[in-house]
Amino acid sequence: MRAMNISAFDVIGPAMVGPSSSHTAGAVRLGLLAHHIARGIAPFARVRIELHGSFAATGKGHATDRGLVAGILGLLPDDERLKNSLQLARNRGIGIEFREVDLGTDAHPNSVRITFFFADGETLVIQGASIGGGNVQLCRIDGFETNLTGTLDSLVCWHMDRPGFLAHVTGLLACVEANIATILTARKMRGNDAFTIIKTDSPIPDDCLSVLLRIPFVRQSVRIPKIS
Repeated sequence: MRAMNISAFDVIGPAMVGPSSSHTAGAVRLGLLAHHIARGIAPFARVRIELHGSFAATGKGHATDRGLVAGILGLLPDDERLKNSLQLARNRGIGIEFREVDLGTDAHPNSVRITFFFADGETLVIQGASIGGGNVQLCRIDGFETNLTGTLDSLVCWHMDRPGFLAHVTGLLACVEANIATILTARKMRGNDAFTIIKTDSPIPDDCLSVLLRIPFVRQSVRIPKIS
């Protein structure tokens, strides 16, 4: 048989507070990925959390609601403050609204859609799923299909669809010796809004990010640290 690299955490689950690796630890990680994206854009004061499938049916008993809010506040799955995350959000002046939603038959049963509301009236909409053992996947950001798992450092860019965009970015990353693992890019239509995720083997330096934001057709760019 072919040898496989399996971590002990793939068997016993992640270090966590709560009863379920998928409904609690996975919920925290989903919230934490969303937290890093939203925080990189602007401060937020209101969040809508829409629960689908099993998250909606059994999430309250498994602390999915508190886990998601804990991650949104930047807490880790093993943080003992998780059980008080709803109160922590109130203390920070962040309004939390929960709803149930049907995201369709293609959505994983442990799915959530998180909407951040910013002071300038803009929003950020993120959909993701807890796929088991504490592992997660963001599958949609602002209407663009994604595959963000938090297992690698990532760079997220909102930009215009222009020739040479990837050449600009990859050239910049080469200058700081950031090794690219994968690139996923999508657009709504030719020459219009586009979205790119670049996963790297090491964190992207601050000065690299500031230079990237000076490219004329880049609207927004956010670094997401790996969370595994």
